[in-house]
Amino acid sequence: MKEKNYIRYRKLKALGNRLCFHICRLFPIDNKLVSVCTFEGKGGFGCNPKYIVKELHKQHPEIKFVWFVNDMNKKFPSYIGKVPNTLLSRAYWLSRSKVWIDNYRKPYGTCKRKGQYYLNTNHYTMAIKTVGLWRGEGFSKMAYLVSKNDSDMIDNLIIDSKFCEIMCPKGLIYNGPYLKTGAPRCDILYGNRDRIKKEYRRRKGLPEDARIIMYAPTFREGAKNGKRYVYSKDDAIDFNRLLDNLEEKMGGDWYICVRVHPQLAAQYEGFNNTKLERRIINESRADDMYVILASMDAYITDYSSACFEAGFAKIPTFIYADDIKQYENDRGALFWNMASDSLDHIGLNHKIFKELELEFPFSVVTSNDELEKAIKTFNKKVYEDRLNKFFESVDLEFNGKASKRISKVIVDKINN
Repeated sequence: MKEKNYIRYRKLKALGNRLCFHICRLFPIDNKLVSVCTFEGKGGFGCNPKYIVKELHKQHPEIKFVWFVNDMNKKFPSYIGKVPNTLLSRAYWLSRSKVWIDNYRKPYGTCKRKGQYYLNTNHYTMAIKTVGLWRGEGFSKMAYLVSKNDSDMIDNLIIDSKFCEIMCPKGLIYNGPYLKTGAPRCDILYGNRDRIKKEYRRRKGLPEDARIIMYAPTFREGAKNGKRYVYSKDDAIDFNRLLDNLEEKMGGDWYICVRVHPQLAAQYEGFNNTKLERRIINESRADDMYVILASMDAYITDYSSACFEAGFAKIPTFIYADDIKQYENDRGALFWNMASDSLDHIGLNHKIFKELELEFPFSVVTSNDELEKAIKTFNKKVYEDRLNKFFESVDLEFNGKASKRISKVIVDKINN
């Protein structure tokens, strides 16, 4: 009954939202105006929209941009106008824009009008954790309604592989056309990254030959003692031991770049490790994770989809997942049989991917001892051969040209 009442309330609120959008149809569509949003307004100049917008501006400086933000202190290039992510602001600017670009979902009740083009870039492609209807009972009816309302407006969805083609219909409640270009944010990971790595070390005041591993755990929807957490002291990665192992195996002086979920960023700033005080870089509040990822020498996560993108660049990647069975239970399911298969040979969840045979390409460990072994036995050639086989099997689209290809589609839509 409580859920039914909440859904009733949200539907009434959506009717009010739609009314605002219909009123704003009094304003004509500006064919040179593009509206952009990331992470429901929580994001800034980052993720896939950043790279599309940069390319559009480079090729067609006459195009105008507005970007919805919750925090008006976010910094953007001068050619982008910041606008508040409020109902009236969205109704006005979205109603006037020829093109919408978003990496998440539009609020329930948002209405697109005839003649507009909505490109959804999403904020992940291949993944570990299930989404949408693949979650079973973990996906609420309200979440379905919001997803369906948004997906029905989308004209194109960006994907990069067969994995997405199978996952998206139920995962994103989407049955429309795709742009199989690869993720624009991954363009920066393609090819030689030496200049990007040097620039990052210069900005951070690190030696040019410093080596860095990014630790980026995914966001947990659960809590401990009523509080969301970054990690538990009882089961956290031993950072000191991690750095010692990396230096012993790969040489050089290593640092840790920590990237927790934005909702946990404030909490993580309270973390203090006096032994590693000068060797930890906190990038949790940075708007663009991918210019940072392109600067890394290794990557470690638990269930974040960015492991695949680190793999695109052949960055050594390790999965530290000490709660696999619990996480799978909380999530409803995972896309990979991490809880049932041998950690050395993890296959796809065939209840979802009936026609695709893949083996998870990264080392999965459940303790600091196993992590140490995985690092010490890491073989670059074996790792890269495994990745190449995986990407060929999944028909991966990754060539550093996604932003240009997508920009051309958008310009064609504007001109037509």
